[in-house]
Amino acid sequence: MDNPLFARFLDRYGRRTERWGNGPLRAELVAGLRGRVLEIGPGTGLNFPHYPAEVTLLTGAEPEPYLRERAGAAAREAAVPVELVEAEAGDLPQEDGVFDAVVVAGVLCSVPDQARALAEIHRVLRPGGELRFYEHVRSRSVSFARWQALAAPGWARMMGGCRPDRDTLGAIRSAGFEVGRVRGLVYPHWAGVSVVAPRVHGTAVRV
Repeated sequence: MDNPLFARFLDRYGRRTERWGNGPLRAELVAGLRGRVLEIGPGTGLNFPHYPAEVTLLTGAEPEPYLRERAGAAAREAAVPVELVEAEAGDLPQEDGVFDAVVVAGVLCSVPDQARALAEIHRVLRPGGELRFYEHVRSRSVSFARWQALAAPGWARMMGGCRPDRDTLGAIRSAGFEVGRVRGLVYPHWAGVSVVAPRVHGTAVRV
């Protein structure tokens, strides 16, 4: 899946968000993970430095060539072993139940078919395995959610298919996960009018 213009924008923008406080949120996202972990859509690999040493193998499924190349550079600096594969969330090449955890960050908003992607995540996780997520979502404010819905078609065209109006938490539950720790937040805290400011950060277990 080639999207070279958006990939280069994401590379530059992603590095900027680290200066806005995204780093601690990434570190919290992957804290305590161990064993075999799959990160779907790692982009340029901004999460890689935060994975704990107990991760025995981190597989990054990244379909975009430029981002996969940039992730390769980050993988060489990571403290855990990383393998990168060309794969999309809705069509993962791995066998059933092979991962202890799956990580998604800014991914479930932009996959073409959210239910299919979550079904694949559920399939490759072992029973009791964890889904860690950090995603922008539809606001709980009715008026703001209307603004997101109005902006969504144009935003998706500009931003690589990202839909800011998805009920991602509901979709995770519907896919057969038991949601555990989760919190809503606005990120960045000063960008409250942004359609992608409402976010959820948390964990779910494959049941």
